[in-house]
Amino acid sequence: MLDDIDRRILRHYQHDAAQPVADLAEAAGVTPATCARRLDRMKGAGIIRANRAVIDWRALGYEVEVSLRVTLEKSEPRAFDEFLAAAREVPEVVEIQTFLGRVDLRLSVIARDMAHYQELYRTAILSLPHIADIEGLMHVARIKTDEILPL
Repeated sequence: MLDDIDRRILRHYQHDAAQPVADLAEAAGVTPATCARRLDRMKGAGIIRANRAVIDWRALGYEVEVSLRVTLEKSEPRAFDEFLAAAREVPEVVEIQTFLGRVDLRLSVIARDMAHYQELYRTAILSLPHIADIEGLMHVARIKTDEILPL
């Protein structure tokens, strides 16, 4: 599906998706037209999913991040769907992951401070449907968040 030229383009593209196509083409060793055509093809195929702004939520006053490991009560057939739909509606839930195993989901929640987190936890998190068990893990440091692939 991908050849060496595509991988070269992606290798440089993932470090700076905003760079001009001409600069990307030069770094990848192809013509700008080839580079643009291949980028379009990879976007159309879903290999390149998005170009987005990454905003530092701490700079906006959110000082607390908590990971919540959630186990759902699975006696209701729609428990997962109903929980996910409700969790998506909580603006402070910035990430939802599902798992196989003892823990069903992980929510990443941000808050301005501990008082704000406690309020969110009581009003928005504990009211989510079908929770059988929940465990909170306070984030101390983010060591690596790169999505750079070893191409």
